[in-house]
Amino acid sequence: MNTSAAASTTKPHYDRALLKISGESFCAKDGFGIDSMELKLIAGEIAQAAQQGTELAVVVGGGNIIRGATLAQEGLIPQAIADQMGMLGTVVNALALKEALETLGQPARVMSAIMVSSVAEHFIRGRALRHLDKGRVVIFAAGTGNPFSTTDSGASLRASEIGADVVMKATKVDGIYDKDPNKFDDAVRYDELTFDQAIERDLKVMDIGSFAQCREQNIPIVVFDMKKPGNITRVVKGEAIGTRVVVSDA
Repeated sequence: MNTSAAASTTKPHYDRALLKISGESFCAKDGFGIDSMELKLIAGEIAQAAQQGTELAVVVGGGNIIRGATLAQEGLIPQAIADQMGMLGTVVNALALKEALETLGQPARVMSAIMVSSVAEHFIRGRALRHLDKGRVVIFAAGTGNPFSTTDSGASLRASEIGADVVMKATKVDGIYDKDPNKFDDAVRYDELTFDQAIERDLKVMDIGSFAQCREQNIPIVVFDMKKPGNITRVVKGEAIGTRVVVSDA
């Protein structure tokens, strides 16, 4: 369990949680790369959540650095290579987040699914668990380490491997809607869904493979608005925000 001196003395709602954040979280709206203010905000929110006593892991995307799928669609680079380039983009974000967290006094480690030993540890499950036990935020980079696989798949895989109690999916909106709320004023937000309902209704918040793996491992997913201050902490405390995706509505 988290042994940080700043950690809450009350028992957290979740013992261990995995946060999935997109690469776009690191840049200003419609921007590119890493914006220092956005990075500081993300790190502050994560550090605050880590102090609640929940062991916290993070999976980062890389769309603010490079989008492998777009490169592949343009036909210049084979998708396998483009996806590898995207994995390297997630390593850049992970390193930035680690340094920002440690500047705030929150210990953190980067673990990569691909070998980049001069800048990050290679993912080893037992080592990741030891880091979490010591109160360090573990940042997982490079997705699953395989092309043709999304960082959402990396999130569900790592959550399964470390025995996470919940996957927290940070998005630009405050949950899952029946249609795009940015385009339709009558869009309706769900408070709770089953995995089967999310898959059947083709609600594209995470890819189907990620939903299926979390369903098989009985790991609920909470989809929420990351831009609202304090929301990550609210999720780890078990507060009812966003949309919760569960195995059964029984």
